[in-house]
Amino acid sequence: MKFLAVLCLILIAFAFASANNHGCNNQPCGKGRICHTLKGFCSCIEIPQCKDVELLSQVKNKWEVDNKKFTQYDVAIKNNLDFDITQIYIGTDASLTLRDFSSIWNVNRLPNGELTLPGYQLSVNKNSTYTFGFIINGDCNPNLEILAVTF
Repeated sequence: MKFLAVLCLILIAFAFASANNHGCNNQPCGKGRICHTLKGFCSCIEIPQCKDVELLSQVKNKWEVDNKKFTQYDVAIKNNLDFDITQIYIGTDASLTLRDFSSIWNVNRLPNGELTLPGYQLSVNKNSTYTFGFIINGDCNPNLEILAVTF
């Protein structure tokens, strides 16, 4: 029984480490580059060359309650490629100030703040979009950037 518990902890640690390593062959890609994996092969590409995968933000609603402003956004992950995206990591910063814990949907938020596809969304199909959303405090457009994509 102890063996199974230790094995589970090792697997969880490995999964977390893998999820937070956005480089190729355990090396970060560097500023202005993202990592992508295709059929088991990993490489770093320049972000400007990755226009085939886009993040499109759209304000859906704005309101004010007790002098506090709130804004609802939908974000579409647009896959213009001829094959499916099996995972994506989206970086955020302090500009993503969620209204509360339940104010984000259709996406997983990792402990480090990065966003990934939820477990029930196995891929973003070729030539299609996948949409997630959130509600923030205020009305400033949050900064989102694609960190890594797996094909």
